[in-house]
Amino acid sequence: MTLPTGLQFSKEHEWVKLEGDTATIGITTYAQDSLGDIVYVELPKVGATVTQFGNVGVIESVKAVSDLYTPIGGEVTEINTHLDADPAAVNRDAFGEGWLFKVKVTDASQTANLLDAAAYEKLTAE
Repeated sequence: MTLPTGLQFSKEHEWVKLEGDTATIGITTYAQDSLGDIVYVELPKVGATVTQFGNVGVIESVKAVSDLYTPIGGEVTEINTHLDADPAAVNRDAFGEGWLFKVKVTDASQTANLLDAAAYEKLTAE
């Protein structure tokens, strides 16, 4: 598996890209491969305060319904509304057009609790 650079990962298979105090969050290719064809995504509401590793929504596929967790806490500033009409974008491009939501980070030190690409690849190989 080749992971994009500049990302950090949670053990629950979410990724985060931090740019200043804004974190873009999605699920990894490994996660979407495991889920299969995604048919519905329930995301947190804009303005909601989320806590690191907290449950923030649901992803439903033809195989299963899975909880969605956030790898970093803060205030939700944007959601990917395109997923309402096209949840399969997560399958096609999990690290691009399939991003899920953005958070204004209140405590950047939370990134110390995340995995780098090498550690995440080791986790998924086990």
